[in-house]
Amino acid sequence: MALALQAASRESLADLSARLDVFIGQVGVADLDRLADQLFSVARLLSGETTLRRHLADPAVPQESRTGLVERLLGSKLDRPALEAVAAAVAERWSRPVDLVHALEALARNAALGSAEKGGRLDEVEDELFRFGRILDGQPELAGLLADTSRPLDGRTALLDRLLAGKVTPATATLLHQAVSLPRGRHLDVIAEELAELAAARRELSVARVATPVRLTPEQEQRLTTSLSRLYGRPMSLQVELDEALLGGLVVRVGGEVIDGSVAGRIEAARRHLPR
Repeated sequence: MALALQAASRESLADLSARLDVFIGQVGVADLDRLADQLFSVARLLSGETTLRRHLADPAVPQESRTGLVERLLGSKLDRPALEAVAAAVAERWSRPVDLVHALEALARNAALGSAEKGGRLDEVEDELFRFGRILDGQPELAGLLADTSRPLDGRTALLDRLLAGKVTPATATLLHQAVSLPRGRHLDVIAEELAELAAARRELSVARVATPVRLTPEQEQRLTTSLSRLYGRPMSLQVELDEALLGGLVVRVGGEVIDGSVAGRIEAARRHLPR
């Protein structure tokens, strides 16, 4: 799900993202992991410090004053790449002060995904994020516990750690930790879905969500991927979930388009056309 940014903020984020992609191509996994962690930390800081955020995003304040403040506040706390990234973000023009937080979060996400890409695990990260989103969608009480900002953050992240322990890649853990730490009123299953889409986009793939009553074999998944790629004219990534209520067949969602080839769908269509 793309950020709903106005023109100035879209242009600023595009500029920062282009610079980050150059950096991702030049460094290794460890450097990107540190960058992601530190950018997420600054995003959390600015999310909670309204006055500071407004000052740093205020175009009426001279650029040198804004970047100088970043250097004074964060110079001893961040590695040079993270400090330069934050200073570059502060130097840009933002339609709303909160867009600065959104941008830093977006850069941190891309750094984490870049780390997974460098390590050859981006496809794993996409699948893990999708699976975790499905778990939260099916367990709203668990999702509520993780997203309840009235509860101490340490308790929520400890619960997340227990859920993820030894089951996901470091990049997935980093991205989900940030989602829990800074949900900003968003549903965590939706955030996980959004992150999975970002991972697919980094692989230059579009996402097809497939619901099926039985588990597909690797060969069936490959044939379906090939068919959908041919149909939509672009490479596709499948995100498959089991839904026994479908009885048979498949339901495929690509963006806002739904292809319902399930038995349950055909029964419902037939019921609608029965004479009353």
